[in-house]
Amino acid sequence: MSQALEAGRVLLFTGDGKGKTTAALGLALRACGHGMRVLVLQFIKAAITGELTASRHLPGCEFVQTGRGFVPQPDNPHFAEHARAAEAGLERAAHALREGQYEIVILDDICTAVAVGLLTEEHVATLMKKRPPGLTVVLTGRGATPRLADLADTVTEMRCVKHALDTGRRAQKGVEF
Repeated sequence: MSQALEAGRVLLFTGDGKGKTTAALGLALRACGHGMRVLVLQFIKAAITGELTASRHLPGCEFVQTGRGFVPQPDNPHFAEHARAAEAGLERAAHALREGQYEIVILDDICTAVAVGLLTEEHVATLMKKRPPGLTVVLTGRGATPRLADLADTVTEMRCVKHALDTGRRAQKGVEF
């Protein structure tokens, strides 16, 4: 049995602090350095980011943005479009888990998608329960539910102590995006 099959697990990075996506992408970088195949599905982001551009130069890493950007309130007519995009992302994730092409699948901001009502906790939990043995899945995003945390083997909560954006500083290229 390969090390990947022995080590498959679910990791969850949540909390109000910065670094959830960064931690997941660091894991992707490490895995690709070991010749592993990684899929990163972003459920909220929709802009050209540094990580999206860099992933094109990372052998073994496929990067897909299924999100539509900042999510409006549920009463906004555009909310349904965001929900459809998240559902399409979840179906892409389910397909990736079934086909066995990847050793690590990162579902970036999927916890946020559940927290704001784009996806149901039940659908995400079912997907985690059906993942094949040996596959590592990383869930990120604010507002992870207790049920998703219970399904994870490792849970890390990023806590914001201080953030430059709170003092009026603008997001910095290479740091926040």
